[in-house]
Amino acid sequence: QVQLVESGGGLVQAGGSLRLSCAASGRTFSSLAMGWFRQAPGKERESVAVISWSGGSTVYADSVKGRFTISRNNAKNTLYLQMNSLKPEDTAVYYCAADSRTYGTSYYLNYGMNYWGNGTLVTVSS
Repeated sequence: QVQLVESGGGLVQAGGSLRLSCAASGRTFSSLAMGWFRQAPGKERESVAVISWSGGSTVYADSVKGRFTISRNNAKNTLYLQMNSLKPEDTAVYYCAADSRTYGTSYYLNYGMNYWGNGTLVTVSS
């Protein structure tokens, strides 16, 4: 099992920035692909970004490319999402996710992952 705990959500004005963190435990962090997903009120969950176990491969949803950056620190068992130029449509609960299988990052972006955190709320005001 993998335990994932997100932090860093909050209220920010449009154009502002936030950094989300996800602390992982339960399995060797450096063996896991990691990702961020989000779910806005009344909408289905959508993918945001995925990073490979080494950090050498990243993939982003078109809606966040150029504004969000996913990264990881394997020594600290922590995943990050730096969010810049935030828009009201970025308002959502953001979920950290992990996967122990050996698919590529694009697979996870399209089909999701097998371990999930409880989420952290990001609200962007206009």
